[in-house]
Amino acid sequence: MNDLTPTPKNAQDALARLHAVIETRRQGDPETSYVARLFHKGPDAFLKKVGEEAAEFVMAGKDLQHASDDELSDRRHKLVGEAADLWFHSLLGLAYFGITPQAVLDELARREGTSGLEEKAARKAQAREASGE
Repeated sequence: MNDLTPTPKNAQDALARLHAVIETRRQGDPETSYVARLFHKGPDAFLKKVGEEAAEFVMAGKDLQHASDDELSDRRHKLVGEAADLWFHSLLGLAYFGITPQAVLDELARREGTSGLEEKAARKAQAREASGE
């Protein structure tokens, strides 16, 4: 890691701080707070934004994939920006439903060392059991 790479603890702290800001602003004035405006409009508003930001992330990734050498820096910056937008709007959704970023970090930690293919198979098996198949 270099000096610009946050440690996992710093990343965890940053997510916790952002969550706290979202919680503070959610009850604010929808005329002056973007967070309050989205919460005021309800889940459809911020869930739609998550979808939009996910699509923009995909498009930025495709642009980066096909970037020339002189475009790489700008395209990487664009992808990072889209990831930040996606994470932010996802955090809004989590906060709305009473879920903290720590819950997501805990789930990622639980999955650490598990094959993605194994994890997907386990979720499918759980779904089948739940549906009575």
